[in-house]
Amino acid sequence: MIAAAVTESSLGRPFASFTGTRNFETVLADGDVVASLARTVGYALAVSVASTVLGVVVALALVNATRAGSLVRTLLLLPMIMPPVVVGTLWKLIFNPGGGLIDAILRGFGAEPASFAPLSSSLWALPAIGLADVWQWTPLVALLVYAALLTQDASVREAAALDGAHGFAFFRHITWPAIAGTVGAVLLIRLVIALKVFDLVFVMTSGGPGQSTTTTSYLIHQIALKEFDVGRASAVTLLFAVIVTAVTVPIVLLTRKAAHE
Repeated sequence: MIAAAVTESSLGRPFASFTGTRNFETVLADGDVVASLARTVGYALAVSVASTVLGVVVALALVNATRAGSLVRTLLLLPMIMPPVVVGTLWKLIFNPGGGLIDAILRGFGAEPASFAPLSSSLWALPAIGLADVWQWTPLVALLVYAALLTQDASVREAAALDGAHGFAFFRHITWPAIAGTVGAVLLIRLVIALKVFDLVFVMTSGGPGQSTTTTSYLIHQIALKEFDVGRASAVTLLFAVIVTAVTVPIVLLTRKAAHE
């Protein structure tokens, strides 16, 4: 990877000549590359936080569930076991303005046909992909947090309830300390998955409209396999690795701190 990034490399002529830092200078001066890096980080942070918050809420609900709990846990596995390509196709059909599920519901309320087309909007296309992403991966967060909740000593919860701890106070002082380390670890896993999103973008929008949903992984794919510029693609990959490290290291440190408190 490093060798390709500092040379002029293509699929047909790898490592043709040494170029030094020219590939890095080229990608840093490319507005599309810089925009894709910022877009990917913002997208990953948003969907990771959303998945984690929703997953914790679902896990707390599962703990309090009785007979329906096992059925819900089974249903939660369905989005996770579906391949991302299938998830992307499913949500593309849901958002289809020509008879998709949301379009049919809106027409039932009297809206004009094809009045809702988020995947064709540069403003709403990325949030639409994010919704599909959250739907697929929130169950993972929920099940891992649920497992952490099961390890909590029931006598501690009962004693806290007898002392009058209820609602948010109970969650803050009893539940949260028991699951904080797990939530931090799950957030880190979710963030890494979101940072490398490719399948959903490829299936749902192909990076469009324009460049509005072009994430870094999809951009690397375009540069390497459509423009055949392996050297520039390698440079983008290394820059992306540096950014991923900078984003994830603080979460790792916070997770370690929460686990030891």
